[in-house]
Amino acid sequence: MGISNRTYTLRNCSFALDHDQILRSTNIVIDNGYIKYVGREIEGDELDCSEYVVIPGLVNAHTHSAMTVLRGVFDDGELHEWLARMWEEERKLTREIMALGSELAVIEMLSSGTTAFVDMYFNPDQVRDLATRYGIRAMAGPTLMREKSVDETIREMKGLEESELFRPIVNVHSLYATELKKLRELRDSLTQEYHLHIHLSETREEVFQIKKKYGMFPVELIHKEGLVPHVHGVHLGWVTSWELNYLRESIAVTHCPTSNMKLATGGAFPMKEALDQGLNVTIGTDGAASNNSLNMFHEMKTAVLLQRHNYWSTGITATDVFKASTINGYKMLGIRGGGIKPGYVADLVLLNKDDLYPLVRERLLSHLVYNPPREVEKVIIQGKVVYQKNDFKERLKKLLEKLSFYL
Repeated sequence: MGISNRTYTLRNCSFALDHDQILRSTNIVIDNGYIKYVGREIEGDELDCSEYVVIPGLVNAHTHSAMTVLRGVFDDGELHEWLARMWEEERKLTREIMALGSELAVIEMLSSGTTAFVDMYFNPDQVRDLATRYGIRAMAGPTLMREKSVDETIREMKGLEESELFRPIVNVHSLYATELKKLRELRDSLTQEYHLHIHLSETREEVFQIKKKYGMFPVELIHKEGLVPHVHGVHLGWVTSWELNYLRESIAVTHCPTSNMKLATGGAFPMKEALDQGLNVTIGTDGAASNNSLNMFHEMKTAVLLQRHNYWSTGITATDVFKASTINGYKMLGIRGGGIKPGYVADLVLLNKDDLYPLVRERLLSHLVYNPPREVEKVIIQGKVVYQKNDFKERLKKLLEKLSFYL
C-alpha cells in the first residue's frame, strides 16, 4: 500500500483534536495522502464522520514486534535475569515464528490506533514486507550485538529498501551487549545520516558496568564517541541530570514505563526535566514479552501515572504524553505529521464518540489518556483507510492456529 491519490473529505467530524487544538463539527479534506483543509471545505468523496472523534495516529517509538510469541513466557524476572531467559528462548525462534509474531503485532497495533512503530529485532526484512502489506509505517534494521559483525550489520541495513512507509535503521542492543570498538567501527563506516536505535541507561547494573569498564556513564560515553546526533535512546531510567544536556542533540528519547516497572528497573525516565531541556520525548511499549500489551493508549496512561507517582508531582499531564505519542513521534520519524493541520500527512485514527463519554470538549483529552477507548473504528495512513473495526478477524484466526502448532 502506498499514498492514496484520491481526494476525499472526512465530513462533520464530531471532534478533531491534536495536542494543541480541539475542533468541533469540522471537515478534514485529504488530498494525495496529506491533509489539505481543516474547516468547512468539502472536496471529492465524502465520509460521514459525525459519529467519530478524530485524532492523529499514535507512534510506538520502541518495540520488539516478533516477541508477541513470547508474551507471558517469563513475567517475574528482573531485567538481566529476564534477558538471559529471553536470549535462551530466542535461540529457538525460526524465521517462520518471527514472521508470525511480527504480523500479529502489526494487527494488534493497528487495531489500537498505532500508525507507525520502531522495531528492534532479528527480522527487519519481514517487518519491511509487513509495512507494505498492511500499510503501516515502520522503521527497522539489523541488531548489532556481540555475535554480529559491523560489516554484516551495515550490509543488511543497506539491503533493506526504503519506501514511503518503511525506513531502514541500525539497532544496537546496548552498550553492555556490544563492544565499544564495534560502535566506533559503525560510526566510522556510516558517514551519511543514520538512525541509531539503542537501549540506554536502563538499569543501575548497566550504569555500574559501563562506568566500571569505561570510566564514564552510558550517555556520557556515547557523547564522547560523537554518536549522540544519530541516537534514538530508549528507557533512560538511570540517566543523570547533567547527561540530559548531551541528549538535546539526539533524534529522540523514548519512555517505556510499563516495561520498566514490570522488569523492576527501579529508575524512572525524568520526563519533566527532559521536556524542560528541549529533548524530543517519545513513548514506546517495548515488546509483548516485557509489557504484554502493545496498546499505546494504555502506555500514555501508564506514563502519566508513573511520572506523578515517582516525582510526587502532577507536572506531567495528559497533553505531554499525547504530544509525545503523536507529533514528537512523527518528528522522530522525520515526517511532518502527528497533528490535524493542513500540510500534515494524513495519518489519522477515528474513534467512536460514544466510547468517550461524557462527550464534553474540555474532557476529551482526559478520556483518551485516563480512560482509553477499548478499540478504534478506523485507521488512515498516508490517506488510505488501512484498518476498519473487525478487519483481519479471519487472518488473525489463521495466524493463531499456526502459532499454536509451533508452540
